[in-house]
Amino acid sequence: MPEMTVDASPQKKGPAARLAGLWFGVPLWQRIMGALVLGAIAGFALGDQTAVIKPIGDVFVRLIRMLVAPLVFVIIASGVAQLGDPKRLGRIGVKTVGMYIVTMLIAVAVGLTLATLIQPGLGAAVAGAAPEALAAAKSPTELFLSIIPLNPIKALAEGETLAILFFAILVGVATIIAGEDGKPLARGLASASSVMLKIVALVMELAPFGVFALIAVVIGANGAKTFVHVFNLALCVILGALIQTIITHGLIVRLLARLPVIPFFRGSADAIMVGFSTASSSATLPVAIRVAEQNLGVKPPVASTVLPLGASIGMDGTAMYVGMLTVFAAQAFGVPMTLADYAIVLIITPLLAIGGGPVPSGSLFVLAAVLGAIGIGAEQTALLVGFILPFDRILDMIRTVPNVTCDLSVSTAIARWEGELDVEEFKSAKDV
Repeated sequence: MPEMTVDASPQKKGPAARLAGLWFGVPLWQRIMGALVLGAIAGFALGDQTAVIKPIGDVFVRLIRMLVAPLVFVIIASGVAQLGDPKRLGRIGVKTVGMYIVTMLIAVAVGLTLATLIQPGLGAAVAGAAPEALAAAKSPTELFLSIIPLNPIKALAEGETLAILFFAILVGVATIIAGEDGKPLARGLASASSVMLKIVALVMELAPFGVFALIAVVIGANGAKTFVHVFNLALCVILGALIQTIITHGLIVRLLARLPVIPFFRGSADAIMVGFSTASSSATLPVAIRVAEQNLGVKPPVASTVLPLGASIGMDGTAMYVGMLTVFAAQAFGVPMTLADYAIVLIITPLLAIGGGPVPSGSLFVLAAVLGAIGIGAEQTALLVGFILPFDRILDMIRTVPNVTCDLSVSTAIARWEGELDVEEFKSAKDV
């Protein structure tokens, strides 16, 4: 009897199946990019009317943020358990923190240099803005103590990333120490990690719709005219983000990881798009872990430890922006900056940026401490923030991109050093 075959040719498929095939046949990052462009066009064309689609963007952001706390816990605990050696965890941790501090120092230097050369603060009508008070930034002691959760369940419920990270590391280390008794938990954590990443993949299929709504609403509410008064500052932010992303992070991949740069940026595209549209490193974390493992070949033991830590302390965009705003404020208020002032800003900004939080406009919450260090008072800071806030969302979207590429470049370099990177998978840079 002849073997029966099924004719699966496109001509036999229904319209819905053909449409779905066309949609899913396009790499996700290209769908997100298309949605971003269409969203910008819709925002310019419809203006405030785009507010009606705001819930679509809110739903996407809530879905992503919903995953952050459980994903951070299971992915870190599982990754630490897979390392099999607490000493190795310490070695990776020291390298990670050291690299993030260095990249933030470079970011501050980039911000200070660009703002000094372009002089965005000269002539800025800051005095006419409505003052906006800022909450005080956490002191180093408060920041350190907040890492240790009083209640791990409460930390999970409230999404306190550093506290979740600390508790997850303890669970992972204890799982290793427990030996045979800890193996069932290690397998359970590994299984939970796989399930969580599948959920991330499902949620990411909604990304084009969420990005379209987010961009349309931002552009519709602000419009191009918003940038007339801050064109030079916006130019500084764009140039700084490009320099930090392409040059600094590109060199980390090329020189430290000894890998080609083009596959890195191609493989990172999904996370970059989500970081840009949500303006949040924390919200981008689930996607960053997914692309690191599936596109860049970073194995779970490194991806699950380096990336969550980076989402909390790898604040290149924040550090760069605070440096720019410091020079902007000095120029706007006529406060001369000495070499000592530049040195103070360069040293303290990375430390304060860590406390800014991986959330939209988090950099503004550390600004007062930096400005105070060079003699700009609270009243002037409130005026500056009132001037910046109306268009800070768009600038925040731009400066989130170097946060994302910093995390991915650092994790790629450390994975390469630790022998935890699939080079062939990296070079193939699959579009998924």
